[in-house]
Amino acid sequence: MTGKMHDERKAKIGFWFVFVGFNTVFIPQFIMGSRGMPRRYYDYLPQFQPFHQASTIGSWILAIGLFTTAYTLLEALWRGKKAPRNPWGSAGYEWMTDTPPPLGNYHTSPVFTRGPYDYHLATPEELSTGWDEVEEPAKGKK
Repeated sequence: MTGKMHDERKAKIGFWFVFVGFNTVFIPQFIMGSRGMPRRYYDYLPQFQPFHQASTIGSWILAIGLFTTAYTLLEALWRGKKAPRNPWGSAGYEWMTDTPPPLGNYHTSPVFTRGPYDYHLATPEELSTGWDEVEEPAKGKK
């Protein structure tokens, strides 16, 4: 199965709705609990009404964020463009092989000439095509 890319702008909008909604739901509940509001009452004390209203509005914001995220994921599944081989531009070795990886992870044994955190040394060709398609320079040539 090939991966599909989602619309990053819509995903960020969904994230911020979830982030704001979640905090707007639960921070007022934390404040009410710290001020002694009892739980599981059919009718709450009137001094806690503004907190309950804020929490309710936060639940609507959270729902909008979750629906936006679900829509973004479904849209990517149905209409998203095919993900490139290395969509994140990572220099990590796990992105330098095929998907799904062949037996043994690589068609040929890669030559690891740098450490796992030397991202700045990766060439654009390596980042876009992977190790198996990059020709190794002959020794002595630069």
